[in-house]
Amino acid sequence: MTLTAVYKKFPEGYAAFVEELPGANTQGATLEEARANLVEAVVLILEANRKLSEESLGGEDVIRENLELPA
Repeated sequence: MTLTAVYKKFPEGYAAFVEELPGANTQGATLEEARANLVEAVVLILEANRKLSEESLGGEDVIRENLELPA
């Protein structure tokens, strides 16, 4: 799966977000910094979502499996 990163240049640097993942947004003084910050934001969002999901299930009997998305 590939996500789409969008970068917008401002006088102060770059704003960045991922089109497919609401809440994944950040900024950076340089494009490279914005890219690195965006990767970190995506990882943190996915980790937080996983933790919230696990907590909401509260030990219920569920099936977990990897989901492969088509290219």
